[in-house]
Amino acid sequence: MTLKNVKPSLNKISKTLGEIQDSREFLLKNTREIIVLCSRSIIAIHKNDTKTGKNNLKEAESLLKKYKKKATGDLRRYLITPEQEFVEAACLIAVVEKKEIPSDKKLGVMPESYVLGLLDCIGELKRMVFDKIRIGEVDEANRVFEIMENLYLQLYTFSMYDKVVKEARRKIDVNRILVDDVRSAITEEKRRTELIKTLQKFEK
Repeated sequence: MTLKNVKPSLNKISKTLGEIQDSREFLLKNTREIIVLCSRSIIAIHKNDTKTGKNNLKEAESLLKKYKKKATGDLRRYLITPEQEFVEAACLIAVVEKKEIPSDKKLGVMPESYVLGLLDCIGELKRMVFDKIRIGEVDEANRVFEIMENLYLQLYTFSMYDKVVKEARRKIDVNRILVDDVRSAITEEKRRTELIKTLQKFEK
């Protein structure tokens, strides 16, 4: 028994693994830019700068398409986080512009990225509701809350896929608390508004 077949096999495997490792390091390094762009997009949206938000999202989308060419096979999992952030920002922009939230196919993302991105967007919608209440835009706060609640209800059953979609159950549990908090705030604001109206009638 000799090892004459081992060396060429290991050389070939070493080359393949080296290429995979290089691609992995490339994706980890460069996809951070996508995450940053999506974060900037979300921040801009909360500041009512939709134009900047959309420009950042467009740039992130362009980079995603570029890096997908390197993310083949098991390397695709390194795109989950940047895709997740991309979905979150795209969802938020759609809500602000009163448009339909795009599908996973439209966004060109993996299923798990889509689910996780929508779950993360619920937290951003909570922030938006409170911002609207703070500046007295109660009707808009109610509109956003309705979307937030319906999105949560649509995603609730995905907790059963926690082993496949990492952290899905934890995010859903957190979102339940967020929805309850916002519902309480909306209810309290309605009561406050009704009380003010009643007091104004007596003043007349």
